Amino acid sequence: MTAPVILAILVAVALAFDFLNGLHDAANSIATIVSTRVLKPSYAVAWAAGFNFIAFLFFGLHVAKTIGAGIVSVDLVTDRLIFGALGGAIVWNIVTWMAGIPSSSSHALVGGLVGAGLAKAGLKAIVWDGVGKTAAGIVVSPGFGFLVALLLVLIVTWIFVRSRPNAVDRLFRRLQFVSASLYSLGHGGNDAQKTMGIIAVLLYAHAGRHGAFVVPLWVVLSCQAAMALGTLFGGWRIVHTMGSKITRLSPMQGFCAESAGAITLFTATYLGVPVSTTHTITGAIIGVGAARRTSAVRWGVARSIVVAWIITMPLAGLIAAGLYMISGPVFP
Repeated sequence: MTAPVILAILVAVALAFDFLNGLHDAANSIATIVSTRVLKPSYAVAWAAGFNFIAFLFFGLHVAKTIGAGIVSVDLVTDRLIFGALGGAIVWNIVTWMAGIPSSSSHALVGGLVGAGLAKAGLKAIVWDGVGKTAAGIVVSPGFGFLVALLLVLIVTWIFVRSRPNAVDRLFRRLQFVSASLYSLGHGGNDAQKTMGIIAVLLYAHAGRHGAFVVPLWVVLSCQAAMALGTLFGGWRIVHTMGSKITRLSPMQGFCAESAGAITLFTATYLGVPVSTTHTITGAIIGVGAARRTSAVRWGVARSIVVAWIITMPLAGLIAAGLYMISGPVFP
């Protein structure tokens, strides 16, 4: 195959990953607003997809640059390495999506990059500052989401302590449209940029690594569109886990969880940290449940989700390394 054909195939694979990311992580955007019955699932995914797509209008491309040039050294990036990384992330996403496990698409991709990079050149392939920043996000994003959600619930409860429950419920049903929109915006802003980074580094490598590392507009638009389309198809197994298995939510709690998730994602995207939207919203949902009482959270379900988080990067990395090793005959 010629270089342009290989490039076109790998761009298509990257967009397929982006689509699966939207499909897999649709639950993150809509689980709370569906579980509180503010919107029907079909309307909720359309709502989330729209805000996923327009996210590029509100954020810079810091996360794309972290993924594209901050995980594996750009001097070592090849078609084969990118194929292995994307393949590892896609396989892991499909496995966890079919099992209804809300694992992180973001960390599957980072794990894939690290695994393929190690298979190619060992430890020297890895940009440890970028990996460290991403690894820190595994811990910080759910913890930050948890604390912000807990604080929001306490503030809102204090403000409306003398209000009639029915009036509060009606108010927060309307406010959830705002909080869900902001969360979907944050989701599109952080997650779609990861695929932008992959395609941009591919283009950079095929251009002979000349000039500045940039993300073309067509890459931005195609990645946002692929993620929005994936979100439109939804991930109903994971919606059930996120929306009702962890804890039961009222409209007020849904608003606090979504707002906390949005604040966390906006902050991370601004700082260029590729955090997991799954981790973030799960931490926020647990936070609003724990604000009511610790027994309101189904900790067994939460523990199983945490286990999935821990194994995502190493297993996606192992799959990616395996794909890199066996794909030598395909890529020059």
